[in-house]
Amino acid sequence: MTVLVLTRPRDSTADLVIAELNDRGIPVHRLDPGEFPDNLVMAARIGPQKSVWGGGLRGEHRYLDLGQVRSVYYRRPSEVRVHSDVSGQDAQWAAAEARAGLGGLLAALECTWLNHPRMNATAGVKPVALATAARCGLSIPETLITNNPGEARAFIENLPGHVAAYKALGTEAPSDIDGEPYALWTTQVRASEITDGVSLTAHQFQEWIPKAYDIRLTVVADQIFATKIHSSSEAARIDIRTDYDSHTYEPCDVPHSVAAGVRKLLDIFGLHYAALDFLVDRSGEWHLIDVNPERTVGVHPGAAHPHHPRTG
Repeated sequence: MTVLVLTRPRDSTADLVIAELNDRGIPVHRLDPGEFPDNLVMAARIGPQKSVWGGGLRGEHRYLDLGQVRSVYYRRPSEVRVHSDVSGQDAQWAAAEARAGLGGLLAALECTWLNHPRMNATAGVKPVALATAARCGLSIPETLITNNPGEARAFIENLPGHVAAYKALGTEAPSDIDGEPYALWTTQVRASEITDGVSLTAHQFQEWIPKAYDIRLTVVADQIFATKIHSSSEAARIDIRTDYDSHTYEPCDVPHSVAAGVRKLLDIFGLHYAALDFLVDRSGEWHLIDVNPERTVGVHPGAAHPHHPRTG
C-alpha cells in the first residue's frame, strides 16, 4: 500500500516527508496534478459491481494504482494545466473538466487524508474558522469584517488604545504583472487612516492585542506541539513573517483549555493536521488569530501590496 504525496515539483516540506517515508521503508508516490494532461494519463472505471474507482494514473516514469493508495498527504499541489493547443473558452472548459475529472478521482479515494482538500477549503475560510473557534471555547480577538469606512472607524475608536490590526482575509497573495508574489502584512491602523477605499472590497479589522509573544501550535492527529516565538524587531512584533531573523524559539506547554478547544475545532472540521497561530498577552491568555489547515506558500520578503486600506 502506497502513501500518495500530492505536491508541486519544488517543495522542501514535502521533500522531508518523502525522505522520512523512504527511511521507514514505506512505499510513496509523489504526484503533481499540474503534470496533467501533458505528462499524466488517467484511466479509471466504476460500475454496478464495484463501489470504488479502479484504474490509475500513469506519469512519465511511474504508474499509480488507485486501489493501492493507503493515505494522501495534500501539500498545495499545482493546478491542472491546459494543453497549449487549446485556447479561449475551450481552454476554460478543458481546465474545468480536468479539475472535475482528475481532481474528482483523487478526492474519491477512500483513505486517510492529511488533509482532504474539501476540509481544508472549509477550515481555511477565516470567518468560518473564527466563529467555530469561539464556539469551541477558544479566545479570539474582537473582529469586524466590513466594506463600510464609517463602521471601520467607529470600530477602531471603540477599541482599547484606539488601534486595530488590519489583516487580509484571503489565502492567496496577489501578484504583479510579472507574476511575482506580494505579501500583505498585518498592520496597525487607526481610525484617521481609514479611507473610502475600504468600500471597494471586504476588509478585516481586529482588536490589537499587546502580546508577550507568539505561539505556533501544530496538531498532527492527537499530538500537539507548541513553540513560543519571541521577536526582537519592531516589524516582527507586528507581523512575525516580516523578519524571521529576529526570532528565537522555545518549546512550551499548552494550557488544558486551549488544547481541548483546539482538538474540538479540528474534529469539527475533520482535519488531521493544522498549524494554528496564537498571541499570548501579558496576562498569559492565549488568543487564536489564524487557523492554517495547510501551510501557506512562501512570499517575497521585500514586497508590499499596493492597495492598502489606508489609501484604497
